[in-house]
Amino acid sequence: MSRDYYIFNNGRLKRKDNTLYFQDEEDNKRGLPIEQIDSIHIYSEVDFNSKMINYISQYGIILNFYNYYGYYTGTFYPKKKNVSGFTLVCQSACYLDYEERVYIARSFIESAVHHILRNMRHYKVDDELILKIQKEAENLKYVQDIETLMGIEGRIRKTYYKSFNEIFKNKFTFDKREKRPPRDPINALISFGNSVMYTNVLKEIYKTQLDPTISFLHEPSTKRFSLSLDIAEIFKPLIIDPIIFSLVNNKRLNKNDFIYEDEICYLSESGKKKFLADFEGKMNTTIKHRKLNRQVSYRYFIRLECYKLIKHFVGDQKYKVLKAWW
Repeated sequence: MSRDYYIFNNGRLKRKDNTLYFQDEEDNKRGLPIEQIDSIHIYSEVDFNSKMINYISQYGIILNFYNYYGYYTGTFYPKKKNVSGFTLVCQSACYLDYEERVYIARSFIESAVHHILRNMRHYKVDDELILKIQKEAENLKYVQDIETLMGIEGRIRKTYYKSFNEIFKNKFTFDKREKRPPRDPINALISFGNSVMYTNVLKEIYKTQLDPTISFLHEPSTKRFSLSLDIAEIFKPLIIDPIIFSLVNNKRLNKNDFIYEDEICYLSESGKKKFLADFEGKMNTTIKHRKLNRQVSYRYFIRLECYKLIKHFVGDQKYKVLKAWW
């Protein structure tokens, strides 16, 4: 079974014979099992050369890079093997058909709302907040344009974030969502988690015939893989938010897990490691799939969502978005 590897120390990735090594600044060397690696996430300063790149490309390994604050900056992808001109044409046609685009965009928001309400009910938050979101969500089925959909989604999230202080059981408080930059621990956790979710969705898209630049809810634009943002809407409240709630409520985070710098708050190395340990545990957790009649990991649910979109694009089966039943 392939897995992700995370590098936090400065050093060098190198190939020696038929083995991949990471060597840190103190010359400590660690062998990485090349055939068991899905992707490598680099949160530090790491050197490598074309010999290493050519080697990992043979195994389809992806390198994800993150900046000083731990946020995603870019990816090295090997040559894509799973390509289909027919699927690309069909995906583009669905984007150009505005009614189709709205249907798919609405589906992403409906799933996000389903998982948001699932979280709120689990933590028994104020019924008034739940009813407010349900009332907003009722309007989704009547909407015929993307801008209005985005407006409803924004209001729902604002209400959802108001419930966070009811969910958190200790000293952490949350006033409002601040993205650029995050100024407090909860915003730092949300931003970091969303970045992790984005890269993992992008990785699963890469394994299919989908084009990550052609999106439906978020406007396609240069310099970003906006379909990853679309699909991540489904999984952020299903995967990322419960991890944040668990870390905070179980008091597994402390002041050493956060760094304040120039009015920016971000996770320290220890904070990132705690978050990513929980994230990997969640992604590898399996659920009995009702239709496939077998255990499916959270990670594979993302891939299944990609496959369902492909079936919709090529006209095989109408897209039915994931709404967790467990």
